[in-house]
Amino acid sequence: MSIRMIDLEAEYVLLAEEVLPVITKVLKSGSYIQGKIVRDFEQDLAQYLNVKHVISCGNGTDALQISLMALGIQAGDEVIIPAFSYIAVAEVVCLLGATPVFVDVDETYFQLAIASVQKAINLKTKAIIPVHLFGQSAHFEALCELAQRNKIKIIEDCAQALGGKYSIDGKEKFLGSIGDFGCTSFFPTKNLSCFGDGGALFTNDDELAARARMIANHGQKKRYDHHLVGVNSRLDSLQAGILKVKLTKLNQVIERKSAIAERYKDRLKNLKLVELPDNCLAGQNSWHQFTIKVANGLRNPLKEHLTAKGIDSMIYYPMPITDQIAYQSYGAEFPVAQKLSYEVLSLPVHQLLTLKDIDYICAQIIAFFDARS
Repeated sequence: MSIRMIDLEAEYVLLAEEVLPVITKVLKSGSYIQGKIVRDFEQDLAQYLNVKHVISCGNGTDALQISLMALGIQAGDEVIIPAFSYIAVAEVVCLLGATPVFVDVDETYFQLAIASVQKAINLKTKAIIPVHLFGQSAHFEALCELAQRNKIKIIEDCAQALGGKYSIDGKEKFLGSIGDFGCTSFFPTKNLSCFGDGGALFTNDDELAARARMIANHGQKKRYDHHLVGVNSRLDSLQAGILKVKLTKLNQVIERKSAIAERYKDRLKNLKLVELPDNCLAGQNSWHQFTIKVANGLRNPLKEHLTAKGIDSMIYYPMPITDQIAYQSYGAEFPVAQKLSYEVLSLPVHQLLTLKDIDYICAQIIAFFDARS
């Protein structure tokens, strides 16, 4: 048996009948950059997320950088980010000459620890970037209260959580629609993905949207009329067409992955050395990953065992960002981030898995621990 973390080839076969005509239409149109289909996709995504503006761009990292640029983040400013995350969140802050202020995360939800955020805030703090890791939501009510009290901007990194939700002020909102900006990636492994690279940022602020749109297109208000220092970051029409089709499937994808997650929880609930992912009570997980924590130094042996049984698994992330050579000068020790890096293991959770697949994976995990009891 062979079970992959994600099966892009099978997903393509599933979607080919709908996607190929769109690709052909774009190719025949000759409009490959910033065409009508890009604007149509932006409108569709804005309607889905219930936000006023979606600005598409080249990738998720660019979305974060453009958001920071639109907010005026510059040298001397500080931006609070998690120590346990993908490297992009640190890169964009440093590229603008600002200072990344790393804080620890909570052990249950992998999100910014509120007490640590509060301690990190000072007069130089201009923004906080909560990363909705693995599809789980950040602790928004506390973050929003801190941000409002200290006049700090919030940029949501939704690259792993598009389609997830959070209930705040008595209203259920999509992740990415709560902060000053939301950002996402359409990398092929995401819940909403294209057949290459792509990204987008979202906001309800008209002025910020106008600035972000200009920045993404060389700072132009109109052609050859440059008002801001910008970048060249655009979603091409082919990818927009593919995303337009796949957006109609996003809720279905999340529902299927949620069912798979529940199956995992039911089958693995009695393992004492495995902690299963818990869902934030105020949030709806989009299950970009199903990430367990394995105690007693058994994570790596379990991964090796699964590989031997034909089952893919992944370690996101093998070390805190501040343990990376490029970022060691920014860091103190972050005990929770360090502990998580030794314990986390993500299991396959893509929509094309069958219940038989999940039961086989769970049986192999149970057999691994039974052999050590």
